[in-house]
Amino acid sequence: MKKRCTWSEKTENEKKYHDTEWGNPIFDDRLLFEFLILEGAQAGLSWSTILNKRENYRKVFDNFDAKKIAKYTQEKIDELLQNSGIVRNKLKINATITNAKLFLEIQKEYGSFSKYIWGFVNHKPIQNCFKTTSEVPAKTKISDIMSKELKKKGFKFIGSTICYAFMQATGMVNDHTTDCFRYGEV
Repeated sequence: MKKRCTWSEKTENEKKYHDTEWGNPIFDDRLLFEFLILEGAQAGLSWSTILNKRENYRKVFDNFDAKKIAKYTQEKIDELLQNSGIVRNKLKINATITNAKLFLEIQKEYGSFSKYIWGFVNHKPIQNCFKTTSEVPAKTKISDIMSKELKKKGFKFIGSTICYAFMQATGMVNDHTTDCFRYGEV
């Protein structure tokens, strides 16, 4: 039996996500945007809730194509607010559209969102050595800085805790516990 990070052992969906995705370094802009939006959607909810709705999010948000999302109209927003397959929160839906526009601006300025966002960790993953999940912080100085900088640019639902969860999910930090089979893999 594989030893996993304890947070991932509740459901099969969480196990699969933990075993195949969480903590893998991601440099693909579309996937980085997906995680940025999903982490913001999670605010006040469990990751399990968002994970269970992830396929619906991909479907209704045009597979997280920022160019398409940036052009969403009020009609599309109204449609999304009626869709029970996602978190129907007007502020979060509007934030997704705002964040898509800003994401595209960063791509233009830096050549890619990946170059920009990975700059916060000097373009390489931070290797942490936590023995237990309880040692893992909810935020760090780097996530504080990232949050502050993204907020300055106008991003929404991008507090330090959300930024740190984004960093964990996208492999900017390796927060698998040292006894987890994935720790050495990422």
